[in-house]
Amino acid sequence: MLRNYLLIAFRNLRKHKTFGFINIVGVAVGLACFLLIALYVQDELSYDRYNTHADRTYRLTRTFLTSDGSPSLKLAQAAPPFGPLVKQDFSEVEQVVRTLDLSNGLLRVGEHSFNEPDIFLAEANLFKILDFDITSGNPDQALVNPFSIMFSRPMAQKYFGSENPVGKTVRFNNQFDLTITGVYEPLPAQAHFHPGFLISFSTLNDNRIYGAEGLRTNWSNNSFNTYVLLKQGQDGTSVDPRQLEAAFPAFQDKYVPAEEGRKASTWSVLNLQKLTDIHLRSHTDSEVEPTGDITYIYLFSAIGLFILLIACINYMNLATARSAGRAKEVGMRKVVGALRNQLIGQFLSESLVLVLLALGVAIFLVMLGLPALNDFTSKQLALSQLINPVFLAVLVGITLLTGLVAGSYPAFFLTSFRPLGVLKGQIASTLRSGKLRQVLVITQFSIAIVLIISTAVVYNQMKYIQEYRLGYAKDQVLILRDAGDSTTNYETLKQQLVQTGFARDLGRSSRIPSGRLLDSYGAMAMKGDTMAPVKINLRGLSVDYDFIPAYQISMAAGRNFARSYSTDTAMVILNETAVRQLGWTPDQAIGKPFHYGPAKGQIIGVTKDFHFESLHQQMAALAMILRPGQLNWLSIPLKGNTTEAVQRVESVWKQFFPQQPFDYKFLDERFDRLYAREQTQQTLFSIFSGIAILISCLGLFGLSMFMAEARTKEIGIRKVLGASEVSLVALFSKDFMKLVLVALVIASPVGWYAMHKWLNDFAYRTDIQWWVFALAGGLTVLIALLTVSFQSVKAALTNPIKSLKSE
Repeated sequence: MLRNYLLIAFRNLRKHKTFGFINIVGVAVGLACFLLIALYVQDELSYDRYNTHADRTYRLTRTFLTSDGSPSLKLAQAAPPFGPLVKQDFSEVEQVVRTLDLSNGLLRVGEHSFNEPDIFLAEANLFKILDFDITSGNPDQALVNPFSIMFSRPMAQKYFGSENPVGKTVRFNNQFDLTITGVYEPLPAQAHFHPGFLISFSTLNDNRIYGAEGLRTNWSNNSFNTYVLLKQGQDGTSVDPRQLEAAFPAFQDKYVPAEEGRKASTWSVLNLQKLTDIHLRSHTDSEVEPTGDITYIYLFSAIGLFILLIACINYMNLATARSAGRAKEVGMRKVVGALRNQLIGQFLSESLVLVLLALGVAIFLVMLGLPALNDFTSKQLALSQLINPVFLAVLVGITLLTGLVAGSYPAFFLTSFRPLGVLKGQIASTLRSGKLRQVLVITQFSIAIVLIISTAVVYNQMKYIQEYRLGYAKDQVLILRDAGDSTTNYETLKQQLVQTGFARDLGRSSRIPSGRLLDSYGAMAMKGDTMAPVKINLRGLSVDYDFIPAYQISMAAGRNFARSYSTDTAMVILNETAVRQLGWTPDQAIGKPFHYGPAKGQIIGVTKDFHFESLHQQMAALAMILRPGQLNWLSIPLKGNTTEAVQRVESVWKQFFPQQPFDYKFLDERFDRLYAREQTQQTLFSIFSGIAILISCLGLFGLSMFMAEARTKEIGIRKVLGASEVSLVALFSKDFMKLVLVALVIASPVGWYAMHKWLNDFAYRTDIQWWVFALAGGLTVLIALLTVSFQSVKAALTNPIKSLKSE
């Protein structure tokens, strides 16, 4: 019987080649999209799960609160004393390890030196919590002694080629010699951080670097990643982290000094974040590397399912449309004794055959599309990931489900009729009327229109961001890490750069625009006759005299720092937001006594607001102070030909810093990376919208072809009675256009709601304009009209004599 079912299935495909082609292509494209998205989603969900103790490893995070208890800063790191004290005070903790991201460091081996971005300090027990593949050296001893360093294998090859580097020394930041004690394989792509080098944490005990006392008592330097391994319970699971979190307030009050009479637990909150949640569920203000977002995983998964649903709808539409031609076949089979479940089995087997053929085409499409997806997402996805027991089971399940869903309605619907009615032709008109097909077409185009609306809104928001006035000059600003020391004369450096004719200025700062403002100090202002703490969250930025003019930041009142005023080292400049939150106008703020961190003087200037951070963030209240020892970045605004300007700046740089590599970036590139996820989303929406429209139009093309065949005699009669080709095309097209317009009415509020929620992620955003819906509707109507018109015109131009002889 099964052989007979398969034989009939292939005969039907061969007999109706066009319908078979449309169905196979539609389902294949839907399955290919689903598989590509599934590979991406599987990769995103697998982050950090390779670690043996991933299920009981957590990261200590610290959140700072304002005076009213609302979060002001959520950090993925914590202060250095917390790690050892957590291990000491909580018996539920098995291991604690601290790491410190140095962000950047200069390594020199012989004549070769490089600025390396992925240098971390790590405690010796790191390998007891996180999995590293150590290829050289003793993992128990490699990070024990001070001034030890481990290289990842690619970095070892970069510096030493094929030589074994263990035992050799490297020069770090032209200050210290480090001994190489081991080599490890790079961490998998699915790790939340990727150290190129690991320096022993005990090196920080040296007073020239940090000092053991600072590690024990500094509660304000929240730069230390702290990983906690909880003990395993008797049932094999880890201790409940909520038990520790409930004890953290008292733990903080015990050790962290109170500030201004407030216990530490009232302005600082400690939490344990699961290791496997870091990549997708972490929304802190500071991450070691850019993270993903579980919301986008849900979104892409939904899109993959929607695309597959559209493909299934295509099959159901065309199968039910063609059912009229097979009604008599079903009737005859029933008359000769075929049972209903046998007929259902026949139709479902035909559907499964088609889906299996489509799966073969889909895998071929995945092979073609995978390199482009890898380039687009910067991942290393491989087709071999499909050959995974779990993934294969999912793939088989999805294939069977697709076949059953796509073939279920035609099977159950067609086999439900009584044989007598079928053989008398009473069912044909019912099948041709196609109420269900109308619903399915509306569903298809509703999904496609929602995707088009999403694409247009994302594009509009990205354009808004690009054109938004940030309040500072970001174009052609060259960014360098400060490579100087106490002997560097930046006045001379600036003068020589300006004399090249390609540099407009040189400004230095602790952080640069497009980064996060994570520094904060205690602030005090005059209240009555005494200085009192202010109750606003005031972020800090250390600058030099030239930072504000270098970025062309406008003053709302007062003046910039000036070298001619020796007292300016104690003065403060605020932005408009800070002044407004303090209850002053810019003019009122000038001259008021103000303390901020080490600066204990007056407010000498108020800048107009400028967007230092991403437009995802609200404008921060900002205080700028002069702190020469904290200026890590150089900003050099260029003019003239960019290529030549970079070359001239490099030549001057080499004169001042001959041993420092000239590693530069442009500020506008960093700015663009702030919105890389949105750019990716815009592209993906565009691609998926196109695919959804393509599959929907394939189905519409097949339906219009069927309707043209079904109404052949009607066309002939209308032409004989004088109907014009234009009126016939309009007659055929209007039914389909009604469905598209209904889809637009349904999809518009859904699209508006979804994108309104998406835009809420931006502190500064555009409105959803009316033309977005007009564009989505007009584009969909135009594409649908072109698709239907092809068959309509062909049918309208057919000789009426042939039409009337067609049956």
